[in-house]
Amino acid sequence: MHHFSKYLISFLIFLLCCPISSFGYKRYNRVTKYDSYFKKYAKHCFGPGFDWRYFKSQAIAESNLNPDAKSHVGAKGIMQIMPKTFEEIKYKNPSIKGSAKQPKWNIAAGIYYDRSIWKLWKAKRPFIDRIAFMFGSYNAGKGNILKAQKIAKNNGLDPNIWLSIEENLIKVTGRHSKETIGYVNKINKVKGVLK
Repeated sequence: MHHFSKYLISFLIFLLCCPISSFGYKRYNRVTKYDSYFKKYAKHCFGPGFDWRYFKSQAIAESNLNPDAKSHVGAKGIMQIMPKTFEEIKYKNPSIKGSAKQPKWNIAAGIYYDRSIWKLWKAKRPFIDRIAFMFGSYNAGKGNILKAQKIAKNNGLDPNIWLSIEENLIKVTGRHSKETIGYVNKINKVKGVLK
């Protein structure tokens, strides 16, 4: 019994030292149903060298890959796109032929929208910060990130680093800033365990 107690204590210490939430995200490596869409549209919108797993991670953060997900504000599908935004994307991108209810087109539209945001944040900054700006904008809206960036700059912080946005977003979106920061962090955590 004494040896069992030692092993149990060691295991509990191991669990406390590891980010437990990351263990749960590993299960998404077995959910490959939509991977071909993430790969296809990541390559189409971002080029062959861009890691498609960022977009799968985003979809996990958005809907847990649930094509029937619907938010309280009306966002729909795997990528949680607002119907009006989906229609605008479809108008600009005639290759999107289906509806937002169809996983293929929802993913295509979400990644296409990410691309339009990505192009906005072209100032010189580390890649991981640019990723955070893109996903933060997807969640909070580009305008809110721009406002937080302006506040950061006025406070003498580097406005092109995501940490500066994290510090100042609360002044723009109030308590909703926690959701945006958590969203970006979750995408990075999920991305860290996807294969």
